[in-house]
Amino acid sequence: MQSRESQQKPQEEAKPVSWHAISVTESFSILSAGDRGLASEDAERRLLEHGRNVLPEEPVPGWGMLFLKQFMSPFVYMLLAASFIVYALGQTDDAVIILGVLILNACVGMIQEGRARDTLAALHDFTTSETTVLRDGREEIVSDEIVVPGDILVLREGDKVPADARVISSQGLSADESALTGESTPVGKTAEALADQKLPVAERANMVFKGTLVVAGEGVALVVATGVDTVIGSITKKIVEYDADVPLKEDIAKLSKSITWSVLAACAAVFALGVVRGESVSEMFFVAVAVAVSLIPEGLPIIMTLVLALGVFRMGKRNALVKRLQAVEALGQATVIAVDKTGTITKNELMVSRLYVGGKDFGVTGDGYEPKGGIFLDDKEIVVGNNGELLLAGKVAALCANATVAFEETEKLWKVTGDPTEAALRVFGEKCGFQKEGLDAEAPLVFEIPFDSKHKYHATLHTIGGKLLLAVVGAPELILQAADSYWEHGAARPMTERAREDFRLRIEEMSSKGLRVVGFAINEDAPSEISIDSMPPLTFAGLFGLEDVLREGVREAVETAQRKGVKVVLISGDYRTTVTALAREAGIWKPGDMVVDGADIDRMSALSRSMLTVPTVFARVTPEHKLMIIEAYKKHGDIIAMTGDGVNDALSLVDADLGIAMGRIGTAVAKEAADIILLDDNFSSIIAALEEGRGIYRAIERVLIYLFSTGLGELFVVIGSLIFALPLPLLPSQILWLNVVTDGLPVLALAFEPRMRGDGKPIAKDQNFIDSRSLVRTTIMGVVMAAGTLALFALGAGVDLAHATTIALTALAVYQWFNIYNCRSNDASVTETKIFSNKSLNIAMIITVLLHCAALYAPFMQRILHTVPLSFTDWISVAFVALSVIAAEEIRKLVVRRKRERHAASEPVVSGV
Repeated sequence: MQSRESQQKPQEEAKPVSWHAISVTESFSILSAGDRGLASEDAERRLLEHGRNVLPEEPVPGWGMLFLKQFMSPFVYMLLAASFIVYALGQTDDAVIILGVLILNACVGMIQEGRARDTLAALHDFTTSETTVLRDGREEIVSDEIVVPGDILVLREGDKVPADARVISSQGLSADESALTGESTPVGKTAEALADQKLPVAERANMVFKGTLVVAGEGVALVVATGVDTVIGSITKKIVEYDADVPLKEDIAKLSKSITWSVLAACAAVFALGVVRGESVSEMFFVAVAVAVSLIPEGLPIIMTLVLALGVFRMGKRNALVKRLQAVEALGQATVIAVDKTGTITKNELMVSRLYVGGKDFGVTGDGYEPKGGIFLDDKEIVVGNNGELLLAGKVAALCANATVAFEETEKLWKVTGDPTEAALRVFGEKCGFQKEGLDAEAPLVFEIPFDSKHKYHATLHTIGGKLLLAVVGAPELILQAADSYWEHGAARPMTERAREDFRLRIEEMSSKGLRVVGFAINEDAPSEISIDSMPPLTFAGLFGLEDVLREGVREAVETAQRKGVKVVLISGDYRTTVTALAREAGIWKPGDMVVDGADIDRMSALSRSMLTVPTVFARVTPEHKLMIIEAYKKHGDIIAMTGDGVNDALSLVDADLGIAMGRIGTAVAKEAADIILLDDNFSSIIAALEEGRGIYRAIERVLIYLFSTGLGELFVVIGSLIFALPLPLLPSQILWLNVVTDGLPVLALAFEPRMRGDGKPIAKDQNFIDSRSLVRTTIMGVVMAAGTLALFALGAGVDLAHATTIALTALAVYQWFNIYNCRSNDASVTETKIFSNKSLNIAMIITVLLHCAALYAPFMQRILHTVPLSFTDWISVAFVALSVIAAEEIRKLVVRRKRERHAASEPVVSGV
């Protein structure tokens, strides 16, 4: 069999065809197909030519690849180089320690990403299905993987469309394309050619697309594209090929480069200083290696991995699957959250929320398709049985609703079979006390005209009390135009132009609030024969106002995000009025905010698209428009998180700094593209993730300040010994002991630090882990530690070098023990941070002290680290000197707090606030 590339080549080289803009006859001619379907032999030949009808997938990495992936980092490359240099110098133990740290880090990262990979595989619901095609003039059920261009699809309600196809005939055929286009309204299908060759996918009413669902009617369609050539396939292909870094990965890369150049500069300076002073080149090479070892925080990779893994664990408890460790922290840096409407802030469940009948305006409460809720008039709940208007509306809604609604226990979701609009009408009928099955028994169906995109209404004829009742629901303007009377006070009244205009104004008013308006009419004594061309006189009864239900807690979550300095914008493929009304309800749009639609974006020049960071609502947008919006925010310097559930969201999920997909209603393509998957589809979980991300950023910041301050302390000790012509106070193995063992457990425990005051503050978009203030802080700590250590070392170096070296090693260790309590907060005093609030840190400190004692008093460790035992007096001297790092940091924190207090006092007080 030919390769996939060669199979696709003929079609890739062919000129694209605007299938929606040509006739059915032309489509058959181009594909060399006929209305009886393909012959079996022809279908097999085309399968070889075009390949199987499957979507491209990113290869799933095995455990070995996941393990090797953990080493693909500039920081790890630097540590590997250091380990080889140390080994070449004969320090085998030191090299083994560095490699051991890297292997442990790789194992932790591999296990976490492997779990996410396995969970994602379990979520992958884009499974192979079957479809009905015409082959050799007969209907056959085949796997959708072997559908080929030229096949004739037979589509019925409930079918999943297996390929992109041109509609040949439609009998009330409509499809739910929300996963592809973002529009929640089912699209009625027609066989007529459309004049505009550049119509967006959402408006190609004579096409059906792979991955969408037939919700009503039936039809026949000619397959024009399969696999990667479909709309969904082209999007998936881009996702597989696309690669975008989350902010943390970029930050770590920058940090690694900074450390690398700093280490090289420090080594060169130390080497040059020693040679100038007359030291031998070979000796200074060893000293330079010691400096490199002191500056490279060997434990940093595993600490950062574990900090992120801890965040992943916390998010997992909140039903959020994190596919990449860095994604949690990236959300903490987000300045913009772009939310998709359908299925993200809404439940994608239509509900009748308003009813206008008999001149009265009723409000309806409930939760999507759940058949519970109340009906209110002037804020008072109405008893349906005592109200003729509600009984009429409920009966018509139930009679004209063919869809079924059932609760899926396993998924805890309401599932609809049929048209979502009719599902909403059925639920409303149940709220009014009309059960569909019982009503059909009392009023048997005589005749029915299914909804069609041409006539835009659904009519049913029923026998009730010896008469025929005609019930009609559909496009309100068309039904109103056909009505010669209107229903009021329990009777039909002649339709007047004034009454007709009043109804039109009511339709406009309801539509302006984002409601989908459906009109309904009746004829209580209809003739036995009716047709589309000869409808009897209608009595216009009223209007249903339907809306996509806002998810519970969305408004509160939006308000929380805004309080935390994060802008929330709504992006949708729906119409401007619908999206704006929903955004207002969610608290995203406020009076005065800008609303932009896709047509506005198309008219913008490349330069003016920078203004796309201003609006809070985007309507009628395509996937390409979403990418433009994201790029505008990126160029503005923002870090943007994008939520979504459909195929149309996939490219945006990849291109955004952080993609967040819905786990329950999201398509497999969206899940593949995302960095985080919300397993419970709860928008509020995004805000929880934001808080978690900011806490992780602060935790990493604390860890880095601690590690760099200790590294600088060690560096200044080495440089100080050269300046003052002292022997080298620390051996490379001792420096590794400090960096890996003495630092390791306490730093890990520091990552478990409870959230401190200020951890939830916004993270500046240009903020680095180590900024100028951090450098000043770490330098002060490093100088204090180096000064005390060199003083203690100098006092004993002339008497007993081994004892003096051990004193220096222990002094730096104790300095680090005290300093870790300094680093728990940027500005709060040690006495304010509640020493016993972090039990993990205190336990780690006890273990670390015991390990250091073993290094001094265990013969085996003495041989490895070249140490000697210390007396009780030595310990007292070291501890007393090491307290200087706490004293210095307390003075700095006091100055910071005083400056903040003066700044707060100088700010003007606004009256009434």
